[in-house]
Parts: sequence; C-alpha cells; structure tokens
Amino acid sequence: MRTLFALLWKKQFFVLFILLEVISLILLSKSYSYHGSIAYNTTSDLSGNIYSVYTQVTDYLYLKKENALLAEENALLKNKLSSSFLVTDTQYVYRDSLFRFVPVNVVSNSVSKKNNFIMVNKGRKHGIEKEMGAISTLGITGVVIGVSKNYSIIMSMLHQNMRTSARIKNSGHLVNVVWDNNDYLFGTVIDIPSHIRLLPGDTIVTSGNSLIFPEGIIIGTIESHHQDNNKNLSVATLRYITDFSSLNHIYIINNLMKDEQDSLFKQVAKQHE
Repeated sequence: MRTLFALLWKKQFFVLFILLEVISLILLSKSYSYHGSIAYNTTSDLSGNIYSVYTQVTDYLYLKKENALLAEENALLKNKLSSSFLVTDTQYVYRDSLFRFVPVNVVSNSVSKKNNFIMVNKGRKHGIEKEMGAISTLGITGVVIGVSKNYSIIMSMLHQNMRTSARIKNSGHLVNVVWDNNDYLFGTVIDIPSHIRLLPGDTIVTSGNSLIFPEGIIIGTIESHHQDNNKNLSVATLRYITDFSSLNHIYIINNLMKDEQDSLFKQVAKQHE
C-alpha cells in the first residue's frame, strides 16, 4: 500500500489530469442530451455484452447438470413404459415391475478396434451386475461384462463376440445380429430364412428371448439384403440406430426377474439331462 501511495504521489500531475478529464466528460454528458444518450447507449451496450457473456458461461457450466437431470427423468419415464411391467394375473389390476432402467454416463468408449468396450460411471454399489443390457436413447448398445464398485465395462455391439437375438419387426421372424469388424455404423443380420425378403428401411428389434433386453428395442434398419439361392439362410447389412461414436448418457437395464427365470431354466434343464 505504501508503494502505491508513493507511485501516485510521484505521478500526481498525471493523475490530476486524468481526474479532470473524467469530471469534464461527466459534466459534458449531463449538459447535452445527445452526449448523454451516447453515454447511456455505450454503457447499455457494454453491460449487455457483459451479461450476454455471463449468461453463456453460466449456461455452459450448468449444461452438464441439466443433462444429468434429463437422463434421470428419461430413466423414470422408461421405467413407466408398458414393456417395463409383467402382467402376473389378468383377473386383477396388478403388475410386477420387470425391468428397471439406470442412467449412467460414458467414461470411455471405442469404435475403431476389433473388440470395442464402453466404460460407465456406475458399478456394483449402484446395483449394476454382469449380463445386464445397455441401451442409448435410440436403441441397443451392448451388455455389461465387468463390474467394480463404482464403474462398469460394457461389451459394445461393436465386438466380434457380440451376438444379439433379434426379430424382423414387420414379420416377427427370429434372426441374429453380429458385427463384421469393419464399420461402426453397420452390423450384419444373419440366419435370415430363405423365403424372407428384406427391403431397405425394414426394422430389426430385440427378440426378448435373451432375458437381457426387453422385447422390441430397435437395433437398426436394413441397408441391403444379400440372398443366395443355394443356401437356406441369408444375411443382410444393418445400419445401427445408435451412433456409437457420440455416446454420452446411456441406460443399464436391470431385469428384476432374471434370477427367477435363470433358476427355472436350470431346474428344467437338470430334469431333462
């Protein structure tokens, strides 16, 4: 502070000149309406620009929070869908929840490798377990294969070992979807019956047979169908509905009846050994 006073005293004439100039400008702006309007407009423009920048900065800072809240709201809506319930007795209005959707954020993701994985920011303490399905806001994404306390690893649809039970939406015929390791935009529909002719734009959805995904979740649409008259089954190129290169918020699907369903399958299999 002492140094500041010394500097001001040393430059006292210059400081006095500046103060007189400021006082003159104030008096001039108050004396003439034109000058006053210029000063007012200049101040308004300056303050407007400052507020605009401030608003943009605060909007950006709150964007992440708003996106997280939106993901939570979407999860609540998905939990209320009819596909999330199982009618246990048609004589009574009583439905057990079959699926629960848990919103998560993508921590890391790859699309260009032979085997691609997605890491998300929720794990065992959030109720995430292996063999749970994962979907984006548009369609299927993958299956959980690894879980720690706070994180989970998802085997992406872009993985050579990923094989998804599916249906042709307009006919109901069962098929399977795999990835051919070439392009993250496209997959391959296999095991198509020879009498089925698929057209560009036909929709492929989950079959519901795997106990991992609810029935009817979109996987993608047909790009082209490759038929061979000498084979009983054919293949088709599928364009994924999910853009795997821009995943941010996705949802883990918890089938609340999976343990009971698995137990029943094992019991029946054991009886028929």
